[in-house]
Amino acid sequence: MDAAFLDNYRFLARYNRWMNQRLYAACDTLTDEERKRDRGAFFGSIHHTLTHLVLADRLWLQRFASQPTRFAALDAAALALPQGVDYVSVDAYPNWPELRQMRDALDEMIERWVAEMTPDFLVSTMAYANTKGVQRAHPAWQAMTHFFNHQTHHRGQATTLLTQAGVDVGVTDLVALL
Repeated sequence: MDAAFLDNYRFLARYNRWMNQRLYAACDTLTDEERKRDRGAFFGSIHHTLTHLVLADRLWLQRFASQPTRFAALDAAALALPQGVDYVSVDAYPNWPELRQMRDALDEMIERWVAEMTPDFLVSTMAYANTKGVQRAHPAWQAMTHFFNHQTHHRGQATTLLTQAGVDVGVTDLVALL
């Protein structure tokens, strides 16, 4: 297995952290009311869009942690969702500093996780149940690609909402990190 394949995910983890830091800094310029204002997006507000990302990341990291390959960085206690919370529980983090702290902790965990990952994991078969209980099995690299793409997708929504609110996030292109 070519190490470049794994290096790609390490690069995406760095980009993920870098972009989240920029995005959250831009959100800090808004009042709590403005972050939570329903702007007609899929999750309504900027705050709820970012909450969904945190919850979905925790869900996916739980799935990765449940595979036969064990990762020290994926702490089950840190990934456990509170009772009654799922990946669409937009009110799971009503407190902005708590949401931001969780995002920072997840981004650090993601970078530690991919740093310890071996190329063999990427070609292993990942088995899990989706949110509807349907059993899924596919190469782990496909789940990894979805994991990072999902973040990019919703950050794009959040940057659009920020732009509409008069906040410029700046350059968001992956190549800007090179």
